[in-house]
Amino acid sequence: MTTAGEAADFQAHRPLLFSIAYRMLGSASDAEDVLQDAWLRYRGAVDVRSPKALAATIVTRLCLDRLKAARTARERYVGPWLPEPVLTSPAEGPDVMLQRSESVTLAFLVLLEALSPEERAVFILKEAFDYEHAEIAEMLGLTPENSRQLFHRAKARLRAGRPRLEGTPRSRRAVAEKFVAAFAAGDVEAMTGLLARDVGLWSDGGGKASAARRPLLGRDVVLNFLRGLHRVGVTTGIVARVSWTVAEANGEPAVLQRLDGRLDAVYVISVAGDAIEGVRIVRNPDKLVYIERQLEARPS
Repeated sequence: MTTAGEAADFQAHRPLLFSIAYRMLGSASDAEDVLQDAWLRYRGAVDVRSPKALAATIVTRLCLDRLKAARTARERYVGPWLPEPVLTSPAEGPDVMLQRSESVTLAFLVLLEALSPEERAVFILKEAFDYEHAEIAEMLGLTPENSRQLFHRAKARLRAGRPRLEGTPRSRRAVAEKFVAAFAAGDVEAMTGLLARDVGLWSDGGGKASAARRPLLGRDVVLNFLRGLHRVGVTTGIVARVSWTVAEANGEPAVLQRLDGRLDAVYVISVAGDAIEGVRIVRNPDKLVYIERQLEARPS
């Protein structure tokens, strides 16, 4: 029988558990499912010495199983795959993120896809949550030396493309607000001034919403794409039904695009200095469910 103490212990560590699962899977919805499964296993445990260690171990192992099963599905995914965005401003509360940093940006979560499930687990537990190798080894059924080897291998594979957050939340948001104003007005000159020369754009529709089927690289290519979106919006009359607001998702400024009041897309903006170096557009409706729930839960 589940006791109130067991439930309280598990809930006390929920922010940590969610944060591990989300970084492991790149999906808030899947992370929630993992926590549900983890609770069922946790409440059946006996002689629990450390509720935190046991819960984190169960969550990590469940995530490993899911990652291994997801490989085939990712290979069949239509167009670029992006993680499911989540709101991460302090107002969202403790269930959203713990120890927020560049390790939760969409760019970094995509980069983690290059790792094996075991490398990803070790790297996240050590780098984002500062677990010792002895603890990680016990959680994953490894030796401490195996854990160190996996960590160093993961670091080497990630070193070249690892993104860094630059500036402050306020300075990054200011750039995003300029982008919204320019995009909404179809101001090509202003957009040109905001985009870095080597800017990249990735659009995730998952075959369920219109999106670019391949990454777009370079200012001219990205500018043409954005200009085309605006032109189609004006021609079809959609632009009059769209609204934009700026929030924070995955530690970066995010433009929330609503069509007739419904969340239609999330543009996550990566800023370097005063220029935009990356735009990641999530339009797959399945990946907008969690962030929409977050928005609905905000105090009015």
